[in-house]
Amino acid sequence: MMNAPSQSLSRRSFLGAAGVSATVLAPGRAKGLTGSEIEARAAGREVAEFGISMWDLDTPALLVDLDALDANIATMARTTAANGIAPRPHAKTHKCPAIARLQLEAGALGISVAKVSEAQALFDHGIDRLLLTTSNVTPFKIRRAMGLAKQCPGFIQTTDTEANARALSEAAVAAGIDADVTVDVDPGGHRTGITPGEPALRLAQLVDQLPGLTLRGILCYDGGSQHVKGFEKRKAQTLGRLAAAADTCERMRASGLDTGIFSGGGTGSYNIDHETPGFTDVQCGSYVFMDAQYLEIGGATDPDVYTDFQPSLTILATVLNAQYEGRATTDAGAKACTINRPWAIVKGESGMSYTSGSDEFGTIRYEDPSRVYKVGDKLELIVSHCDPVVNLYDRMYAVRGGLVEAVWPIAARGMSA
Repeated sequence: MMNAPSQSLSRRSFLGAAGVSATVLAPGRAKGLTGSEIEARAAGREVAEFGISMWDLDTPALLVDLDALDANIATMARTTAANGIAPRPHAKTHKCPAIARLQLEAGALGISVAKVSEAQALFDHGIDRLLLTTSNVTPFKIRRAMGLAKQCPGFIQTTDTEANARALSEAAVAAGIDADVTVDVDPGGHRTGITPGEPALRLAQLVDQLPGLTLRGILCYDGGSQHVKGFEKRKAQTLGRLAAAADTCERMRASGLDTGIFSGGGTGSYNIDHETPGFTDVQCGSYVFMDAQYLEIGGATDPDVYTDFQPSLTILATVLNAQYEGRATTDAGAKACTINRPWAIVKGESGMSYTSGSDEFGTIRYEDPSRVYKVGDKLELIVSHCDPVVNLYDRMYAVRGGLVEAVWPIAARGMSA
């Protein structure tokens, strides 16, 4: 049985979060076009000119609904601007230069990245305002990051120890550059970041003094607060955990240090973070796509479903077997969906659950189903957790009104080093 939102939400609220009922293609019409075939057919022309239906794609396929994507980007830009801060969206979610460009065009300060390889992939595709949110500690990665900084003046790195700061300084001097650096401050989860207060202040002062480095401010990402269920509970935890970083930022400012960047937060706290003094920008990631994990945390206006953003990312799957009562088998298993929980959600339908525990196959189980599927039918799945799902695919199909407008390479797929 599924422990995703469909168990705890009413049909009405579930459909409001997941979108209207999806159209299902009759088996006889399935053409099974691959991304390579679409690109070959286009041969330099716009894909949208060919009127290719999303239901004609081979499966499993990763889709992004452009209307929902555009709305999500606009909502984030509008809300953060009204609150006096800005987004610095995290590319670890989409790994896609085309989406990064849309975010920048909508007013993002820059793009956050998790790894130096991810930064390089985006830079190679024209994205040149990049904030690396993970410290590099090995000599190879440090040299690679300095090489990127030499090509990309808008590349900002981070550090959370004095020894690492000195290593960055030596590498920057050797590369003949001044590298922009932020100090990563721990919000209390003890995953990354230096202890706030005096330790963080000392590190910031050291970065400010070391040759080859330019201090730009601090980071404090509290991942542990993003999925706290219930808006008021999430708000209390978020602001409580950011308080020490805010105090650190103020102490840095009072000592004459650059505090132009105070970056953190995310999709779950985007409309909370601005209440922290000195906070500048949100490292929001999942908001562009949404997923089953975020849908169930609740928002400021709906305690059960997080409706601030629309699910735009889906997996198109095909039914392979429907001969057994109460269930059907699809071609979208763990290799297409991951095994993250809660499980994926069948878009636009109710009274059924989905699991992807098998490598190659997914399972639909009927409870009180709004419909049943036949062999060859296609359906959309709202993904469980968008970040690792995207990393399974080479491309995503950008769809509007059921037609494929573009095929977007996921250029930073697999860039985890």
